[in-house]
Amino acid sequence: MNSPTSLLDHLIELRKTLLRSVLVVLTIFLALAYFARDLYHFFATPLMAVLPANTSMIATDVAAPFFAPFKLTFVIAIALSIPFLLHQLWRFVAPGLYQHERRLIAPLLISSSVLFYAGIAFAFYIVLPLAFGFFTAMAPEGITIATDISSYLNFVLAIFIAFGIAFEIPVAIILLCWTGAVTPAQLREKRPYVIVAVFVIGMLLTPPDVISQTLLAIPMWLLYEVGIMLGGVYTRSRDVKK
Repeated sequence: MNSPTSLLDHLIELRKTLLRSVLVVLTIFLALAYFARDLYHFFATPLMAVLPANTSMIATDVAAPFFAPFKLTFVIAIALSIPFLLHQLWRFVAPGLYQHERRLIAPLLISSSVLFYAGIAFAFYIVLPLAFGFFTAMAPEGITIATDISSYLNFVLAIFIAFGIAFEIPVAIILLCWTGAVTPAQLREKRPYVIVAVFVIGMLLTPPDVISQTLLAIPMWLLYEVGIMLGGVYTRSRDVKK
């Protein structure tokens, strides 16, 4: 009798968690909707700053000038909601964890948000200006650069997601070490292969230029090293608790 009741309680709590999460995302979206055009203008500054004189972005779809800013605003609302969403996840799983597991996982949830935002900021302020500067400089003579606003939005969001996820490497490594799936020593042995892999990933996830590929690969490698160091700390903490 306890098992069905427990399962029902979990399902009810999951429903409440999902509803709260959706409500927060929608609330932030509605609060930002009035500034949708201003947000898109700020979002487009990395490209607008390097466009040749007397050129601008264009909209090839009739509805794009309306939908593109609101699509961006909705994505921003989700991004800003990440700390709350992770907190809701924490509230849902925390009752099933031991006390020492709670102390170990709570910092990981916080660092996940920080690292994700750091990856987006790095892409926006460092990678995109360099990449767009390279693209516009390499345009053949007589070619007018006129980027569609929807294409630009999809391209940059893909870059943001790639860098945001890439910056989560330390968290992924810590979890792997903490669960015992790998050890820091094993990760150090794989370092040469990882270095090659991060440059291959950088080539696949970024525009086809050496600058942006390197700007993704090098942080991934450094974050891998940071993850190994922190993974050793979490591994020792797990062993002590045992």
